[in-house]
Amino acid sequence: MAAPPPHLAPPLKVIVFDDDPTGSQTVHGCLLLLRWDPGTLLRALRDPSPLLFLLTDTRALEPEPAADRVRQICRALRPALAAAGIERWLVVSRGDSTLRGHTPLEAEVIAAELGPFDATLLVPAFLEGGRTTVAGCHLLHGEPVHRTPFARDRRFGYGTSVLRDWLAEKSGGRLLAQAVQQIGLAELVPTGREALIQRLRGLSGNPWLVVDAERAEQLQVLGDAVRAAVQPAAGQRPQRLLFQSAASLLNALVDVPPQPLSPAALAGLRRRPATGPLPGLVLVGSHVPLADAQLERLLAAPGCGGVEIPVARVARALEGPLPDRLLPSLEAAWLAQLRAVLASGRTPVLFTSRGELVCRHAEERRALGLALAAAMARLGGTLAPQLGYLISKGGITSQTLLADGLGLRQVRLEGQLLPGLSMLRTGAEHETAPLLPLLTFPGNLGQADTLRQAWEQMEQ
Repeated sequence: MAAPPPHLAPPLKVIVFDDDPTGSQTVHGCLLLLRWDPGTLLRALRDPSPLLFLLTDTRALEPEPAADRVRQICRALRPALAAAGIERWLVVSRGDSTLRGHTPLEAEVIAAELGPFDATLLVPAFLEGGRTTVAGCHLLHGEPVHRTPFARDRRFGYGTSVLRDWLAEKSGGRLLAQAVQQIGLAELVPTGREALIQRLRGLSGNPWLVVDAERAEQLQVLGDAVRAAVQPAAGQRPQRLLFQSAASLLNALVDVPPQPLSPAALAGLRRRPATGPLPGLVLVGSHVPLADAQLERLLAAPGCGGVEIPVARVARALEGPLPDRLLPSLEAAWLAQLRAVLASGRTPVLFTSRGELVCRHAEERRALGLALAAAMARLGGTLAPQLGYLISKGGITSQTLLADGLGLRQVRLEGQLLPGLSMLRTGAEHETAPLLPLLTFPGNLGQADTLRQAWEQMEQ
């Protein structure tokens, strides 16, 4: 039986495994899931948006638990796709555009659980943030990314910007650099579309391909070719392609209509009862150098008041004999400080103390990071009913706030207030903070004044 013509083919659903809640920073109108039980998955898959994000939070985990979580999601997803009657789908493992995270591990788990796949495409370009790939080398504002502070990350550091070598390094030699293929800029031109389609259709055995990108038009050529390659064609089976990418690729894989709300309209979502606009709250958990600079600029604003969580004090409490008693008392003191700032008519800024605390081992560092994120989430959740908006900077901080502090199962993405800064909103049915705007802010994005700009826009 001949394949249906393209205009009659079932729609393509793109499912994004997002390792922190910032991968949706170029799109809008879709659901972000924080739970993946059968009922939640099925309802989300039936949503009319061509995009669905599963917020895995695996960047906060060590490799083995990260792999286990991805495996669990895959095993829940396969029957949910069948129950929803979705035949055409793509999976994107969304990772950091500065190459932090569990790559290639997560893509390998997805391939084992949802495959077989014909190829895995690595597309780390995030054009909105100045991340590009040229001749297989990944750049940040034109500088090889291994020369930036992100390459010195304690957990995800690396020594090369050449992506085929980076894959070999991060896989511990399982992937051979010479076996990694490349799609260069010369192929990503409109006149090369048909040749690229044929190249994609000719792939088999799941090799890795590094994809260059400097401009959105190049990613659009790739997206057009991918959609054609995975489309059933007469005499040919559709290709099964897997993606490890940053956020920019998503706009090329699906037709995202123009954002319906302008940045001013998004800021206007601030909750405003009859008595006037409710105050905001800013959480800063990220510790990259750019986050430090942005925090400094924000705290200099007269309308903001800082409340610091001393990291060393939390570490001592965790090491002590009574952490379950000490931590709640510390949180009570921070909550009182936050309320005092609110009472003064200013915006409270809750932040963890700057600088890196030396931990004895990775597990201790992870436990401390999770404890800090949990404390910030609880404080944010406690204050949420009286807030008009909330800004959360840092992936782990934002994930913990959404899932634990606010107890969300899903949230809908409204759009971007500033490039790369996604505005989410709780549902009208939320028990304590209905229709609360939540601005998620990646740690590594923007300029020194971007956080202050976002706060100023919400305060207008």
